[in-house]
Amino acid sequence: MTIKQLATSVAAAALLASPALADVDMSGKTIEWIIPFSETGGSAKWANFFAPLLSEELPGNPTVVVKFMPGAGSTKGANWFQEQEHEDGTLLFGTSGSTQFPYLLGDPRVRYEYTDWTPVMASGTGGVAYLNPDDGAKFDGSANGLKEVDFIYGSQGATRLDLVPLLAWEMLGMNVEPVFGIKGRGDGRLMFERGEATIDYQTSSGYLGSSADLVAQGKAVPMMTWGALDTDGNIMRDPTFPDIPTFKEVCEATDGCDTSGEAWDAWKAFFVAGFPVQKIAFLPAGTPDDVRDTFASAFDAVRKREDFPEIAAKRVGKYEVFVGNGAKNATTTGTTVSSEAKAFVTSWLQDAYGVSLK
Repeated sequence: MTIKQLATSVAAAALLASPALADVDMSGKTIEWIIPFSETGGSAKWANFFAPLLSEELPGNPTVVVKFMPGAGSTKGANWFQEQEHEDGTLLFGTSGSTQFPYLLGDPRVRYEYTDWTPVMASGTGGVAYLNPDDGAKFDGSANGLKEVDFIYGSQGATRLDLVPLLAWEMLGMNVEPVFGIKGRGDGRLMFERGEATIDYQTSSGYLGSSADLVAQGKAVPMMTWGALDTDGNIMRDPTFPDIPTFKEVCEATDGCDTSGEAWDAWKAFFVAGFPVQKIAFLPAGTPDDVRDTFASAFDAVRKREDFPEIAAKRVGKYEVFVGNGAKNATTTGTTVSSEAKAFVTSWLQDAYGVSLK
């Protein structure tokens, strides 16, 4: 599905959205929103932002509690969710690109199937890479001055969402050594703060919630965002961070980095799968249609709040929120890449990190 088609489907879904169904009453209930990452990362901030707003819009104003189930780069929680069959709307699950990428790459640890789940909301996000002050002083809009630096990066794993920054830094000719095994991007930020890592990236909610303070204190220097997509599928500046150059811009300014060819096409394919529709809220398989529609309508009411653009910009960024059929179509976009992109990345993972997905 193209970006134009996705935008069209979102508009259609908005026209079809209806108020929360009156015959679904969630009074006195507690909804557990499971996040398969640690409580320090961007997914935690995303869920914690939406949870109280969702509670206000669901009929009966149930309590929405965010809980965390980190492990194996989120596949532990996703495999657990695959086995759940709650029918009353008291279980919600949130995924991120780090859940989508193992699925896309055929990771043998994946025992979950996105098409079994019921998407009720999806939202885009961005990402910001940043440097410590010493290395930031060498950054001039290109990576030319950074190629002799040996960087350390706290990573959840090369088959997770970290694939996007790791491939980008390699394309720029940078020497970035990942330390694998952290449970969430917030843990990578803590490594950076302690000086155990010298480069980091956070999704927009994580950056806005914590890393922007490091920049304000002079403890970090923004390098680039991954960008955003216009309706024609072209990379443009991230609307949440319009003053920070995109990876495309930095690549164009860096000797030996190309914004065409196999590497670029593969990077962009996984960027599209991982960011414009990165975070998705699901109900379990078997959820009745009236419960599904009630959640979709509640999330629709959230995004239509008069104050939503302002509060979202500060907490999760300025990105599209998809509901109903729009969320379903967005999920398809976020869980699909071409065979060529998959083949390139699979080969790169083997060559760069000895990661075999066979």
